[in-house]
Amino acid sequence: MDSFELIIDTADLDGIKECDDILNVQGVTTNPTILTKTGKPAEQAIQDIIDYLRPDQKLFVQVVATDYESIMDEARYIAQLRPENIYTKIPVTHPGLKAIKQCAREGIPTLATAIYSSDAAFMAAHNGANYLAPYVNRMCNYGNGVQDVIDLIDMLAIQDSDTKVLAASFKNVDQAHQLIAAGAQALTLPPDVALNLVAHLGTQFAVDEFSANWERAYGRTTLRA
Repeated sequence: MDSFELIIDTADLDGIKECDDILNVQGVTTNPTILTKTGKPAEQAIQDIIDYLRPDQKLFVQVVATDYESIMDEARYIAQLRPENIYTKIPVTHPGLKAIKQCAREGIPTLATAIYSSDAAFMAAHNGANYLAPYVNRMCNYGNGVQDVIDLIDMLAIQDSDTKVLAASFKNVDQAHQLIAAGAQALTLPPDVALNLVAHLGTQFAVDEFSANWERAYGRTTLRA
């Protein structure tokens, strides 16, 4: 069984590096909005991430075009940016779904994105997408987004699909917790949400207490004198 994947949802190198230093990070997702926030030319922002990532870490880059032919042109461009572990993100519009099907034929790895329903996600998997990115928090604006993604996880498992859920659009750690518990194979999280998964005031309180007691007893804050 494949292990869980933690993906960082940002193009900010400092945020990527901080998460990668503390956590076991398997890759980075970007989208057009995220890239514009870097203040760099898009090509440079993407290249900076490529230069930082290890070969085994994955990078997901989204198409900007909206018609089928242009989506395919951009998908082929993205596919050649790295020798391996590069994925084209394609929204699940009608032209996008058609492109996902063609990418599968051409061997271009894809992440179906901008997903707001488990049904659309399942059809993208049926068209050959490698990953699915349901927008969890945004889906909550239209119903129970977390439950919809849990339904998707179950649908894929029942049909013995190889496509992985890479859940996206998180605003709090509880959403992430529920989907990990439900068996999501991967999550893409903004740096603050990823780090908040392992941040608890109780932990810091305990560490401070240990240090204070040790210092009072031994006059130092380290194990060895």
